[in-house]
Amino acid sequence: MKVLFYDLRDSEKNFLNSHKYMDFSIKYCDESLNEKTQISDIDREETSILCVYRSSILNSKVLEKFKNLRIIATRSFGFNHIDLEYCTNHNIIVIHTDQYGEEAVAEYALGLILALTRNIKPALFDIHNKVVDPKKYEGQLLMQKTIGIIGCGKVGIKLGKIADFFGMKVLVSSYKEEPKFDKFCNIVPFDKLLSNSDIIALHMPFTTSTYQILGKDEFEKMKKGVYIINTSCVDLIDTEALYNGLKSGKVRGAGLDILDSDFGDKDAKKLKNETMSSKENHKITSKLIDLPNVIITPHIAYNTEEYIEYVLETTMNSIRDNIKGICTNRVV
Repeated sequence: MKVLFYDLRDSEKNFLNSHKYMDFSIKYCDESLNEKTQISDIDREETSILCVYRSSILNSKVLEKFKNLRIIATRSFGFNHIDLEYCTNHNIIVIHTDQYGEEAVAEYALGLILALTRNIKPALFDIHNKVVDPKKYEGQLLMQKTIGIIGCGKVGIKLGKIADFFGMKVLVSSYKEEPKFDKFCNIVPFDKLLSNSDIIALHMPFTTSTYQILGKDEFEKMKKGVYIINTSCVDLIDTEALYNGLKSGKVRGAGLDILDSDFGDKDAKKLKNETMSSKENHKITSKLIDLPNVIITPHIAYNTEEYIEYVLETTMNSIRDNIKGICTNRVV
């Protein structure tokens, strides 16, 4: 069966080549798949399986080009870049990745916390500019600080355990109330978490009910000098409220691994695969980037060699299972 891979990096090619998947005919494409992608007549006719990342946009106009498509496998947990209704109507199986690198994301969140509390960003800039002032880099210990984790799935649990090891007090606000939380944290009402946390970390999926879960009212309830960490989704936070909090000093720093796109400049250049909710949100994020106490990265918390290899291996195994009729990691 012919598998057409898109959004493929060199390390992924090396992994696939080294594992020699002889039961498939594999073709690699570095680019993303969308309406503008050039597809040969042979690929249109012969491709049975598409394997993509979330930077590809598989709407009906793209999918109808493939005449014998049976399976779409996305190397991501999320699948909103795929037209599921079209797939259901045309008997196309959709597979996703069952994990999102919880260890990697939790470790990355800790990295953002350490970078902010120890003022690594301004120190690094000053070193590059050959002007050093140690007074500017005075930081804070994490020991005995209180971290509030909003959403306590696999990532939140991992971060909570790490924070507990650092000697931090861990508060959790979550719809889950599992007994294993009690070993290292306290489950508290949402408002109590906001008012008692020195650091607030978001580890929850984006839904209509979690849209801007941290808004103007929530920032007003927080302690002065709070740090905000978001490795989940930009739309969980009202960015204007966050920016105002940073400018007023209510928020001491923010670590945001939230951008799914190549970020343009203040003139709002066209962004690839934009996921932010509005142009205004983009403008405010542009302002956030320039603040010395803000770290913004392009949604790379998961991005480790170990996780990328895990995704490829499980994706290929899931494809094999679904060919046999076993619904491993099947979305539709």
